[in-house]
Amino acid sequence: ITVTFPDGNQRTYDKGTTAMDVAMSISHGLARNILSGTYDGQTIELNDPLTTDGTLQFFTWNDDGGKKAFWHSSAHVLAQAILHFYPEAKLTIGPAIENGFYYDVDFNGHEFGEGDFEKVEKRMLENARAKSEFKLHPVSKAEALAMYPDNPFKTELIENLEDGSITFCDHADFTDLCRGGHIPNTGFIKAVKIMNVAGAYWRGDEHKPQLT
Repeated sequence: ITVTFPDGNQRTYDKGTTAMDVAMSISHGLARNILSGTYDGQTIELNDPLTTDGTLQFFTWNDDGGKKAFWHSSAHVLAQAILHFYPEAKLTIGPAIENGFYYDVDFNGHEFGEGDFEKVEKRMLENARAKSEFKLHPVSKAEALAMYPDNPFKTELIENLEDGSITFCDHADFTDLCRGGHIPNTGFIKAVKIMNVAGAYWRGDEHKPQLT
């Protein structure tokens, strides 16, 4: 396949080469610093195989795309840590925002406050040090719904998606409904600080359940 770069330069690679392989072929320093990328303008996972000709763009921490992938990936690790301590919690969404990330959670009757921050932060870093790869894979709508038999929030999100366009992201023992755009592995996360905890209504609707 022929890979074109934003400056117009082109290189030829074997079909199935990953974006991370491409980065390594250019510079080990680049490979250490890239956090995410796009192929023909579409967000990709750096460890997924490239199978067609296209234009590849990399993002580092200096790019909005790199920060977004880093923070969104961190939200996955946060959710993983929360489920370790609160296995009955129901997850909703965990996006990157302008300066960090959050995850809205229904703690199912459990209290969660500032006194819980330290243990979750510690667990997040333990999980991060495992250097688990983020792996995106497609699932059918029926399979997606079966993943969340007791989570009305995820069920609502899935019901609004079209069959054939649903993906999940796995890392270590954690799986979450996700559209993609992750760092190569959890090991890129070196530090974490939970800044605050607050209440939030599901989808910003005061008539819907309150989340943390």
